[in-house]
Amino acid sequence: MKPGELPRRVAVAVVGIPLVLGALHLGGWALGGLIALAAALGAREFYALVRARGGRPFGAVGMLGAAGLVLAATAVPRLDEAAAPMMAGLVALTLLLLGVSVWRRWPDGHPLADTASTVAGVVYTGGALAFVPLLRALPEALGVETDPLRASAFVLLPLLTTWAGDSAAFFVGHAVGRTKLAPHASPGKTVEGGLAGLAGAVAAGGLVAWWGPANFGAAALDVPVAMALGAVLGAGAQVGDLAESVLKREAGVKDSGTLLPGHGGVLDRLDALLFAIPLAWLLLSVPGVLG
Repeated sequence: MKPGELPRRVAVAVVGIPLVLGALHLGGWALGGLIALAAALGAREFYALVRARGGRPFGAVGMLGAAGLVLAATAVPRLDEAAAPMMAGLVALTLLLLGVSVWRRWPDGHPLADTASTVAGVVYTGGALAFVPLLRALPEALGVETDPLRASAFVLLPLLTTWAGDSAAFFVGHAVGRTKLAPHASPGKTVEGGLAGLAGAVAAGGLVAWWGPANFGAAALDVPVAMALGAVLGAGAQVGDLAESVLKREAGVKDSGTLLPGHGGVLDRLDALLFAIPLAWLLLSVPGVLG
């Protein structure tokens, strides 16, 4: 870590964590608007990575599409009701871009690559983050009555397991890490740090369940089950981190952006969560996990 980087990271966390917790407490459009903004900014950085390799994605359309998926899930926060309109939107977006490519990307461009990269950016950012409002509304959909903050517990599960795992991996990796985890993707990450990250994620999963979902009655998430989920989410988060590292290496950049001092860009902060958040929904949907 460069000198002065840790204070900048802490400063961003001091502002960012209360903002996120406040939005989670309020839920609804306050949360949806914040997450939609994050999705749009993440998509913007994704398209910058594509352009660094010579691609020409439809950036503005992709940013709107990413935000739109989150807002659609906010408006209808039940996957069984929101899935069809969201899928229809993605299909319509793909067909629209292919149609526009006739004039904007042919014969001097690459219609297939530009359309594919645009849709990929929408799914990678907006598609993943659309599960935030869905997870926030899950207790209500399951008939759980609780206070607004504990109603956010299913969102906090991937958030805190990822943050705890990332912090544990960072400090243990820097202190005792020796064995490279994925040297071609991220040379700074070590097996020792990765194992510490999994331990941190397991502990965070158990803590979240003990604080809230273990007491959700028929929709309860027991502490041992939550700890097991924490291990899976922690592993998924590390894969997400490595995946974004590969994208940056392919683009030849160190960070996806400069918006967050000490952290880089929005994607640099969301990379692990873009895997962990939809994975949390999938795991919680497995029969027998809740209740």
